[in-house]
Amino acid sequence: MTDRKTLQLRAAADTSAPVIKKKGRGWEISEKRLDALHERAREMRRHSTPAHKALAERFAKADLGRHKFTRHMVIGSAIVDFGCHSLGMAIAIDEEGVDPAIATRRDKSLTAIGIRVMRIKAADILDNMDDVLARITAGMRMRIADKQAARREHHASHPRQNAPRTSRKPHAQNR
Repeated sequence: MTDRKTLQLRAAADTSAPVIKKKGRGWEISEKRLDALHERAREMRRHSTPAHKALAERFAKADLGRHKFTRHMVIGSAIVDFGCHSLGMAIAIDEEGVDPAIATRRDKSLTAIGIRVMRIKAADILDNMDDVLARITAGMRMRIADKQAARREHHASHPRQNAPRTSRKPHAQNR
């Protein structure tokens, strides 16, 4: 029988966020590891907790415009409970028995690549869904405002990229 490798975590005292380097299918992760992450996310979707199911049902009914939250989304080497690609936002549901040190490290690594993580307790989702949805909506509005501010700042600092394009077709008058 072969020995299996186990995941070795750094000590909880190490609070620095791991560096995520982009490569290959978007991340410096082997194809085998990425396939395993996607398979694990698929398994998590099949066996969701009541809090996940309740929030997913509300997201399915909600009109979020062009934004869509995906259950158990793979981002880099992390699986987030709900992720919105267009907003760069993730929702993490705090379940009982989950090590907060691991969740903190994952959140720091996601924040390092520009993903804003919102943490919500599972009990809050089950007990007071309306307040949770109000918090998520407020978080979405903040994220949209941040992205618009970043876009304006980019346009202000790169004026040549924002110049109107000249038409390459000759005008009817010049023919």
